[in-house]
Amino acid sequence: MFDCLVAGDANADLLVEGSDPLEPGVERLASDLNLVLGGSSAITAFNLSRLGARVMFAAVIGRDLFGRFVEEKLASGGVDLSGVRRMATHKTGVTIWYSRQHKRAGLTYPGTIAMLECADISKTLLKAARHLHVGAYFLQTRLHVDAPKLFAEAKGIGLTTSLDCNYDPREQWDSNLREVLKHTDIFLPNEDEALAITGASRFSAAARELARLAACVVIKRGAAGAFMVTRTGEFEMPALPTEVVDTTGAGDSFNAGFLAEYTKHGNPESCLRSGMVAAARNVRKIGGTAAFEG
Repeated sequence: MFDCLVAGDANADLLVEGSDPLEPGVERLASDLNLVLGGSSAITAFNLSRLGARVMFAAVIGRDLFGRFVEEKLASGGVDLSGVRRMATHKTGVTIWYSRQHKRAGLTYPGTIAMLECADISKTLLKAARHLHVGAYFLQTRLHVDAPKLFAEAKGIGLTTSLDCNYDPREQWDSNLREVLKHTDIFLPNEDEALAITGASRFSAAARELARLAACVVIKRGAAGAFMVTRTGEFEMPALPTEVVDTTGAGDSFNAGFLAEYTKHGNPESCLRSGMVAAARNVRKIGGTAAFEG
């Protein structure tokens, strides 16, 4: 029995430091370059496993160099890959992040990132886990139609559920999300996402509106900490002081920390603190998983 089945996106991230995005006819030099595990769901799965949970992963990758890199990285973190589907006809997704003076811009080749289907998250996989977490929901376009049914099925089997939406590239901020949230125990958007989904002007108002659907809503606010609304009350926690080297995967690491405690049946405040500790740990190294390796 696995503590958590994580499903969603998996790709490679190429982090380029000290360079602006390319301009036609101009060649620039970078000060650093790192190839790291990317994808909100993949980072959450890796770090959750490294925090001691038994994790199974479901995603789609290509049968190529980057696909092998993703597999090897996840396996090195102890993640079970039984739910990974490999495609010979499509390339694994890649995001190139250009960073300079703590500001960054990204360019993504989607590849297999959005090819996960509800059929990939079979009842066999669900029955092998106690919790289902889906990440990067808005990117998973093939999940949108049947996602409410998937979450309802998971709940019916006895799993608890969580969802992280990430940014909506189409900026529609729906994609059947509200129907999914009716079957969701924990919703984990960041502040900008929560405001866009609800149209609220304040993160607290957004959290309360979303909590009418999901049982627990956690708004990740970066350096401002986190705000949580549950059926039993509201909780707010400041970010922990830490040295910030790179913020890649900070929100995903928060998810991992929160779920690591949640799957141990921790109370809301202990889950929130565990998420904050994991996020603070994450930003001390480059990439979304480096702080949890070794």
